Amino acid sequence: MADDLVVHEGRNGPGLGKRIVLVSGDEEYRSEEALPQLGKVLARHHGFTCTVLFAIDPKTGEINPSCVENIPGLEALNTADLMIIATRFRNLPNPQMKHLVNYIDSGKPVIGMRTATHAFRIPQDRAYARYSFDSKEWDAGFGRQVLGETWIAHHGEHGRESTRGVIAPEAKDHPIVKGCESIWGPSDVYRVRLPLSGDGRALILGQVLEGMNPEDKPVAGPKNDPMMPVAWTRTYRSAEGKEGRTFTTTMGAATDLQSEGLRRLLVNACYWCVGLKDRIPDKAKVDVVGEYRPLPFGFNGFKKGVKPADHAAR
Repeated sequence: MADDLVVHEGRNGPGLGKRIVLVSGDEEYRSEEALPQLGKVLARHHGFTCTVLFAIDPKTGEINPSCVENIPGLEALNTADLMIIATRFRNLPNPQMKHLVNYIDSGKPVIGMRTATHAFRIPQDRAYARYSFDSKEWDAGFGRQVLGETWIAHHGEHGRESTRGVIAPEAKDHPIVKGCESIWGPSDVYRVRLPLSGDGRALILGQVLEGMNPEDKPVAGPKNDPMMPVAWTRTYRSAEGKEGRTFTTTMGAATDLQSEGLRRLLVNACYWCVGLKDRIPDKAKVDVVGEYRPLPFGFNGFKKGVKPADHAAR
């Protein structure tokens, strides 16, 4: 196994034989902690083989989310059945971006988490500038064109108003929401354009709460009227005209993944994305694998000195 990534081998479950690549790399929401745990859950309980990639400091080989120009191992996408991405404002070199662009152009499925709506910030003179969150060539880039939205603004007050996930009434029978009755996270609701673009379908609405506890009351007023979608599905069309399915949630900070309901939502979405919707359990097993004590979100708050091998399942 390469030193700059970690692989969790699937052994038993409906996902056996399916390969998922999880791409972390954000400075704020600890995707370097969330995605290894999600990969362990998917591998241990459901049989998917999960390769987790990280922003790596090339000088030390350590995980450093502030290194916006290096996520080694993206060639794993060449044989992937699903990509889960949780990056923020990355400016990757062309050889790394090429693997990701080839994956999107093939029309394969994508799951985007939290800051994936603004996954890339690439200068206009670069080959893949159209993927940038502020692209004019490809309106708002990867976020809007593939996932359905780019960065707009915080809708809930960041760090003061947490999020309760509420199943959208029209989505109560969707297979992705099976067993997801209780979703909460300390990260705030992001603003999105309404209605959702294309065939976008809201699955979970984000109820803005008065505080940072799951039992807090909803905020009164326009923030919850209407509630913003915080999880949706849609179909994207690649530059080559191929169509692919996506699931996006603007929740997904590492601390959000302490919510059993959110972990189940993500696991169910993986089944749906790879064509296994009929195998989604009524209540998918999402027990945390090993110790999971994620650090709070915030800039410059990542744990120093960690290497990918430190996230290997034990």
